[in-house]
Amino acid sequence: MDLSNLKPAKGSVKNRKRIGRGQGSGFGGTSTRGHKGAGQRSGTSKKLGFEGGQMPLARRLPKFGFNNINRKEYSAINLETLQNLADKFKLAAIDFQALVDHGLVGKNDKVKILAKGELKAKLEVKAHAFSAAAIAAIEAAGGSAEKY
Repeated sequence: MDLSNLKPAKGSVKNRKRIGRGQGSGFGGTSTRGHKGAGQRSGTSKKLGFEGGQMPLARRLPKFGFNNINRKEYSAINLETLQNLADKFKLAAIDFQALVDHGLVGKNDKVKILAKGELKAKLEVKAHAFSAAAIAAIEAAGGSAEKY
């Protein structure tokens, strides 16, 4: 081994363009950054949605509506669904965990019982909210409605 056959270890040298190393390299002068403007300077980055100074699309389009940040979203469960659940699995009490276990709601949802359909079974129902008609229908069938 002598100086004429030395070469770097495999993988230690990356084959990339070396910018700013003079005109002879082909990447001297502006160092691939173009002429003038913010993109030529160091430390620049464009905002998401930046359109080169043109009014961005998000600002050109009209805005409308209102989003209430205090809104409570409920998953609606109807009385007919409770009746089917009670018939299928022979349940006397239905609570939030039973609804989660049977895949009707997610574990982070809030549940509101609505009065669509008919309830014949005597059920003890626990949920986050009830419609007035649902409470009346549950109690008419001999059951009870309890809020969490």
